[in-house]
Amino acid sequence: MNWQIAGIALTVFLATLLGGLIVFRLKRTLPYLFAFAAGNLIGVSFFDIQPVLFQIGGPSGISMRYLMVIIVASFFFFNLLERYLVLYHTDSDNFHGHIMGPVGAGGLVINSLLDGVAIGIAFQVGAGIGLIVGLAVIFHDITDGMNTVVIMLKNRQSTKNSMVFLLLDSIAPALGILLTVPLQIPEPVLAILLSIFAGEFLFIGAASLLPETYRYPPRKMVISMGLGILLILALTLLA
Repeated sequence: MNWQIAGIALTVFLATLLGGLIVFRLKRTLPYLFAFAAGNLIGVSFFDIQPVLFQIGGPSGISMRYLMVIIVASFFFFNLLERYLVLYHTDSDNFHGHIMGPVGAGGLVINSLLDGVAIGIAFQVGAGIGLIVGLAVIFHDITDGMNTVVIMLKNRQSTKNSMVFLLLDSIAPALGILLTVPLQIPEPVLAILLSIFAGEFLFIGAASLLPETYRYPPRKMVISMGLGILLILALTLLA
């Protein structure tokens, strides 16, 4: 691994960590962060993940209709999971917090791992492409760190547990880069994984985080959500 890849891996780690620490610092503004993270995750699904599916779906031999079915099925599955935990457990606040927080944050950790894989593969193509992809992931993972902590706190997780998942999310891209040295994920498997993440992030953003903002001034919530969407759009245009 050359110094450029090592530098990108370290910077991505620090950027993700920084994003999460910002949320810990700004706990009083959590409703705005809920709206911002909702826009982030919806934007990641539409502007970041789904365009990649269009690029790799055809060459990998998987039809886009099949991948769209996986996205909808993933959305439906996580909706059922959350509803089951709320309806069938009397101590739903605590139990729901212990389950859905790690489920959502865990999805972001795996997605960050794939971000690292993308950087490693890009460097295999060429140093210039690797640096461009790495720069986009660095800015993108600041929001990933924020989203990880927001999801954990929204689900009543402790600061300690939230910090554990933030560290996992920070380490994941560097680990993904390391994995590309001996290993490369087959494109069909990658397409299916990304489809699952797209559905999960749509659910977390639109059905889990967004309703939390309805009790607050709508204008401020709409602005916060819009900024989250626009930031992801801008970052994907850099890639």
